Amino acid sequence: MVAEPREDERRVALVPDAVRSLLDAGLDVVVESGAGRHTYASDDSYRAAGAQVLAGDVIAGSDVVLTVSPLTLDQARLLLQGAITVGFLPVAAHPDLVSALRDRQVLAFAMEQVPRIARAQSMDALSSQGLVAGYRAALVAAQMLPRFFPLFMTAAGTVAPARVLVLGAGVAGLQAIATARRLGAVVEAYDVRPSSADEVRSMGAAFIDLGLESLEGAGGYAREMAEERASRQRELLTPYAGASDVVITTAAVPGRRAPLLLTTAMVEGMRAGSVVVDLAAESGGNCELSRPGETVEHRGVQVWGARDVPSSMPVHASQLYSRNVTSLLLLMTSDGQVVPDFEDEIVATSCVTRDIA
Repeated sequence: MVAEPREDERRVALVPDAVRSLLDAGLDVVVESGAGRHTYASDDSYRAAGAQVLAGDVIAGSDVVLTVSPLTLDQARLLLQGAITVGFLPVAAHPDLVSALRDRQVLAFAMEQVPRIARAQSMDALSSQGLVAGYRAALVAAQMLPRFFPLFMTAAGTVAPARVLVLGAGVAGLQAIATARRLGAVVEAYDVRPSSADEVRSMGAAFIDLGLESLEGAGGYAREMAEERASRQRELLTPYAGASDVVITTAAVPGRRAPLLLTTAMVEGMRAGSVVVDLAAESGGNCELSRPGETVEHRGVQVWGARDVPSSMPVHASQLYSRNVTSLLLLMTSDGQVVPDFEDEIVATSCVTRDIA
């Protein structure tokens, strides 16, 4: 396992607790020195778990390389021909890297392409990291909002609870709902999939039914919508946004641009002091004003654009991700050897590059 090459990436692909399961499967585990520093996992903790810790490059001699973020081009060129990589790999955003991996006949597995089927739940990194992002989104909103989230009844009068609108009821959205409710806010939520209504209500929020057709898609994702429907949806959501103190947007589909849910005009209809938290900022943004990694203020409304949110909570984000990666790797391991079986739906679907000659 390598130390993450991006300075702002604080997660790690393998935590010490996961090392033992790989050793029990007959694999040798090598960790680059300092890889776990942001998760407070010392080199000694990896050694105590049974891993070998090496200073400097560990890629050139490894048959399997585990990462969180994609390797750099320089790192990819160090890979053994026919090596295996496992990590996040947004193909559309890294065409040069994909080409380099293909040229070296590397078997590259992308965690975001693990199919959302029951047998792959333990490998679903999008869900595990979405859990972290949704939780964090509610905390960011509560911190930025210049008023309380919960109801207070005091001698000086009653303070009404904040009103929170969550757009998108996937894993991130549901966790944002649950966290906002724990903080005492009144929460409403909308999703293009009416089937999510029961889950929203189970979290203590009210589900908004706009009376539009369902866009239920494969794998638990929403289908892409036509512009006419998207425009009508925004029109119907406008009064809900205007009545909210906080809007948290979570609608994103891997490999596609995020749908536009909040226009500038809709933000302008919100009260001064309101907050928008856009978890989809990196993939184009659900809010027209959002910029990844920045907070934009527009007519008194603060718009927070998310950037690598799970990395801001590296300890638990890494623990969850490590279990996802380990589960996928063990699925491909037999008798101490990593030998992917491409007859397996999970293996075949998550593979990005493969030598099929």
